[in-house]
Amino acid sequence: MAVKAARAAFNNPAWRDLSSTARGDLMFKLSALAEQHSHLLATVETWDNGKAFSSAQGDVDEVVGTLKYYAGFADKIHGQTIETSPAKFAYTLREPVGVCGQIIPWNYPLAMAAWKLGPALACGNTVVLKAAESTPLSILVFANLIKEAGFPPGVINIINGHGREAGAALIQHPDVDKVAFTGSTATGREIMKMASQTLKTITLETGGKSPLLVFADADLDNAVYWAHKGIMANQGQICTATSRILVHDSLFDAFLDRFVAYIPTVSRLGDPFVPGTTQGPQVSQAQYDRVLAYVQIGKQEGARLVCGGEPFMSSGYFIQPTVFTEVTEEMRIYREEVFGPFVVLVRFTSDEEALRLANGTEYGLGAALFTSHLSKAHRMARAIQSGMVWINSSNDSDYRVPFGGVKQSGIGRELGEAGLAAYSNIKAVHVNLRV
Repeated sequence: MAVKAARAAFNNPAWRDLSSTARGDLMFKLSALAEQHSHLLATVETWDNGKAFSSAQGDVDEVVGTLKYYAGFADKIHGQTIETSPAKFAYTLREPVGVCGQIIPWNYPLAMAAWKLGPALACGNTVVLKAAESTPLSILVFANLIKEAGFPPGVINIINGHGREAGAALIQHPDVDKVAFTGSTATGREIMKMASQTLKTITLETGGKSPLLVFADADLDNAVYWAHKGIMANQGQICTATSRILVHDSLFDAFLDRFVAYIPTVSRLGDPFVPGTTQGPQVSQAQYDRVLAYVQIGKQEGARLVCGGEPFMSSGYFIQPTVFTEVTEEMRIYREEVFGPFVVLVRFTSDEEALRLANGTEYGLGAALFTSHLSKAHRMARAIQSGMVWINSSNDSDYRVPFGGVKQSGIGRELGEAGLAAYSNIKAVHVNLRV
């Protein structure tokens, strides 16, 4: 029914013939409503996900900014005029793809919805958006704001359900023209297979095992600050989490001591609605069990557990920030995405070894570099196989800047002007002037 409604809305003159400026105005109104109801949205997001309320407020700010950004693009999406000969010319049109199936994850429900809705709507598409089964509530609240903003019926449709059922049905539906997905690499592979049956265009943002490199000339305090932020934010449930910290041998012991001492001063676990809390529970029993299982795997593999690795409270899905050292490249805790407050530290002795370690993964989403030599930073940024690189910071994201990975970390880009490319088709029109 949702796909049928989206197709009808796509063909309805109320949306199809709406001016691009009017489309942008609807998006601006939705952004304003999200800002007006930010406290409610953040509250439900925290109930739903368990993240600190302050973090949820930041997510709502991301929604507001992303929608405004793409609303401004709505009347600036155009083609080209191309002179081909004195008697002929051609022009191109940027046309909407059609009905877009969008599947969002549970770690940033509202923000990821905005990342996908923004460019799709700006280009004139209609959408069927499936919320994650673990976190359906905040999206339903947001759906009320969509209705209040005045979008024609069927332009944006929200569905719930399990991925293997509702998600698979959406991906394989013959009347869905495009699929956008954020989630695990394993699920991304399955989506590619299903979408290929009808040659749907796809955008995938999948897993990561991002490295954070600390060179011998790095500002140690700055590196410690961002190393913590890069892995412990959002309970470690971030696809770009810098979960492999690679430190030059000359700094390793000093970095480890400062990092372990720094963690308890800023990782404040507890009730996510209490001011000052920075780490809430993992999103579910399954995720809680997964992280603790990797703690046992690390111990069995012979790695050294430096801190954490235990539940924080007798109830709830709270896990202490976990740090392992004496980790080798063959270990599962080094290679596999844990998706929790769980990090491994590894030594390197040269730039060449650091680069080999950084690139020695099937993933390629992000990487962080810490050095006082910008020439080295730019050289390494070019050499690292990832979609994004942060120099002297970690996990920076901005809706004006493209986001996405290479290798097993995804296909295509979201955010920025690049994010629009996936939601429009280019039609070429040739004109003969001699007729």
